[in-house]
Amino acid sequence: MLFDLRGRRRRAVQATYLTLALLMGGGLVFFGIGGDVSGGLFDAFSDRSGGASSDQLEERIDRLEGRLETNPSSEATIKALVRDYHAAAGAEIPSGSSQYPDEAMDELRQASAYWQRYLEVEDGEPDPSLARLAVTLYDQIALNQPKEAAQAMRIVAEDANDFESYLALVQRAAAAGDTRTADLAGQKAVDLAPKELRKQVKQQVEQLKKPVPTDQAPAPQGEAPPPPEQTPEQ
Repeated sequence: MLFDLRGRRRRAVQATYLTLALLMGGGLVFFGIGGDVSGGLFDAFSDRSGGASSDQLEERIDRLEGRLETNPSSEATIKALVRDYHAAAGAEIPSGSSQYPDEAMDELRQASAYWQRYLEVEDGEPDPSLARLAVTLYDQIALNQPKEAAQAMRIVAEDANDFESYLALVQRAAAAGDTRTADLAGQKAVDLAPKELRKQVKQQVEQLKKPVPTDQAPAPQGEAPPPPEQTPEQ
């Protein structure tokens, strides 16, 4: 039995589970994962409740797009537009809901277009914080584009290099039908997991590779689902 342990080792394993539960329950800090991203889902909610108003966002977007006309390859401007359009989409979410309404789809598509444009101009080292935000654009509750979600999640996982992020990549890759990436990400997740969690992570990988019912969304904002419950050994 996993918790049939004593002393420091037991406390270490329990602490690991507590950390994992906090990471999963918090959605990897609403998909911030320690980055400097602004304009994530949490930031979008903040914009609706005391941050930039919709009018201010629109004015800022207009200024940024005007600036981009004079410097079409400006990474900083394109990144800002991804974030601001994402925030504008978040501002459309009704209070008490986590689902993007139809009114937000135009902003999400604009944010997606600028994300793809950013990938064309960046210097070969894409910003993982912006990639975290991009995953939210493409998840099922937003634009529902699994292939693009997996591509963005791969950037996040390679930067974070932890098993939670690779589990999230397994989930996105499987949803996109990319079995090779799902297999490789699954092995990486197992390799990176603490020794006492590898059995459960391996089980979770196999579960995530299974077809997802059409009415079941992926874990939100790049969050990997919590490990399955273990049956105590007799």
